[in-house]
Amino acid sequence: MNKRTYAGIPEEFSKIETSKVVLIPVPYDGTSTWQKGSDKGPEAFLQASENMELYDIETKSEVYKNGVYLADAVTENSSPEEMVEAVRKTAKSYIQKNKFVTLFGGEHSISIGSIRAFNECFNNLTVLQIDAHADLRKEYEGSSCNHACAVYEASQNTNLIQVGIRSMDIIETTIMDEEKVFFAHEMVADDYWVENAIDLMTENVFITIDLDAFDPSIMPSTGTPEPGGLLWYETLDFLQKVFKEKNVVGFDIVELCPNEKEKSSDFLAAKLYYKMLSYKFENTEDDDYENESDYKDPNQKNSKFQDEDYD
Repeated sequence: MNKRTYAGIPEEFSKIETSKVVLIPVPYDGTSTWQKGSDKGPEAFLQASENMELYDIETKSEVYKNGVYLADAVTENSSPEEMVEAVRKTAKSYIQKNKFVTLFGGEHSISIGSIRAFNECFNNLTVLQIDAHADLRKEYEGSSCNHACAVYEASQNTNLIQVGIRSMDIIETTIMDEEKVFFAHEMVADDYWVENAIDLMTENVFITIDLDAFDPSIMPSTGTPEPGGLLWYETLDFLQKVFKEKNVVGFDIVELCPNEKEKSSDFLAAKLYYKMLSYKFENTEDDDYENESDYKDPNQKNSKFQDEDYD
């Protein structure tokens, strides 16, 4: 029996040996506090991806031909802490294979593991969080690996930029660096928020997208929808500029909570993932892409390489 491939692409473009991209599904929903179901997100995303047309009109490209390897899902769920560690180890193992590593959740707590892996591998990392919620609590419901804590660590040990925020607890105001936060209600009247956000970023950028960043009018199927969110083309415009001006080293997308009667959200998530890949490889010839994370080269200026093995 043939192994399933991302978006149903031919097997020749899905082998680990030749693929430039790795996609890691993480079907975890252990700490969400309202609507459950984000553990079904990766499967809904993959099913929607299989129904996309794979020519991207905007970039005039078929990015899947760079190769997309669909990794085995991270299914560790014995505890939030064990899940985070499993995500970290899995993501890091593929970064060390010189792959462009992407993840699809699952709830936002998976990003704690993603960010740890990328922060261990890249110097001066910026984490760009596109989200409705601040997710800056140090601990919630007895765990520091709760979805409400998704970027607390990033706020302490990376350059965290937050975009689209419109919901938070008062305790998070004591942690948040408001000079690096783009609140949704202010973005509406700020013609320069895109440029200002990019100016705050270092060269290496990891992007984490919580799908509730989008307005519920176009993304209703998420666990904690918030009114007043981002729309499709303004988000793509921002992302394209980030990919063009910075070295995006990887990304994750989380919090798709699929609804059997509402498939447009699944398709938006699938299209968003493919657009981000298209932007990453837009100006890269088929035979010259090399992820700057290549762990074999200790002199790479954008990477962290130490004798110590984090695994």
